[in-house]
Amino acid sequence: MSKRGSYSAVTARNTPLISKIKELKADHPFWGYRRIWAHMNYIDEIKVSKNKVYRLMKEHNLLVAKNMKIKASRRANTSKPRPDRPNQWWGIDMTKVMIEGYGWVYVTIVIDWYTKKIVGHHAGEQSKAWHWLVALNKGANRQFPDGARGKNLHLMSDNGCQPTALSFMKACRDMGVKQAFTSYNNPKGNADTERFMRTLKEELVWINEWTNPQEFYQALGGWIEHYNSAYLHSTLGYMPPEKFETQFFNQTAKETPLINAC
Repeated sequence: MSKRGSYSAVTARNTPLISKIKELKADHPFWGYRRIWAHMNYIDEIKVSKNKVYRLMKEHNLLVAKNMKIKASRRANTSKPRPDRPNQWWGIDMTKVMIEGYGWVYVTIVIDWYTKKIVGHHAGEQSKAWHWLVALNKGANRQFPDGARGKNLHLMSDNGCQPTALSFMKACRDMGVKQAFTSYNNPKGNADTERFMRTLKEELVWINEWTNPQEFYQALGGWIEHYNSAYLHSTLGYMPPEKFETQFFNQTAKETPLINAC
């Protein structure tokens, strides 16, 4: 008998891993073994070696072949999460803005899906995982002065290279932020975040012109402050995000019974 044990014993140990890999591949058919491994380690906290994930995926024909067209199966019952309180589900995404005579600048936004509040953002000449993490850190520091760990915060993103980078996923795990990704068969999974991007372009980008990035960065910061404090949302009872958030916490405090010390 080999050191790894009998064939049946090895198969039994690998069965849960194979099931998890197939589950991830169903939602993310273009993910290779490295991203599958990273998700299992950093998101699902399943400790498994990268080589083992590669071997299992190869044995079950789950690797992405070169020039292979994969069509994801579509499930009509897939729906996006619906938060019932602030700081439960955040969305993160990026858009780019053309500065005439200069080039593209990239804006990363972190939005609270419940309050519609922009909790963090970053704008710059590049859009790498580190820049997305800057925006997320701003939001975490703003909303969770004592740290986000243990607060059951979820972060929804697409499957781009930034939110699926090992450094970004590891940082989210260390912060206690639970990542989720829009599946290829559910493009509306991050619709709240994308809808804000449209508002940003309609209310700021498309109606103004800037001659250099710094002018735009300054205008963006001011516009986000105004959006949070004064932009009215019909889904919030025509209140701005910050007022809606404050009202929620005030109401929650009133409904929470006081515990008298003995």
